[in-house]
Amino acid sequence: MSLAINKILVAGANANSDGAYFQAETLTVPQNDALVLDAGAYYVYPTANVVIQVNNNTNGAAFANVYAANTGGLVIADGVNVRLKEFGNVANVNVSVVTVNGGEAAPLTYA
Repeated sequence: MSLAINKILVAGANANSDGAYFQAETLTVPQNDALVLDAGAYYVYPTANVVIQVNNNTNGAAFANVYAANTGGLVIADGVNVRLKEFGNVANVNVSVVTVNGGEAAPLTYA
């Protein structure tokens, strides 16, 4: 996944297919803990007992809820200051997201 990529898009391609812009993923948030999102753009599906938080302090210790539990939305992450937080202390929680399809790694370069 990346913030900006050069990619050949195929009109009408479904998510997760060759040439698709979107890629569906499942992220696991540990029980009563947080998962920092990798840099990129995400559509986050509503998930019980999970809030979306953003750090609003220079020392990294002041994460605040920007989306309430069981609320999804568009999230743009920088790889450091945006996280998913499980607060129900129930179990690890799987969160469904849709992100930019990073494509396949090139196996070689052309001279």
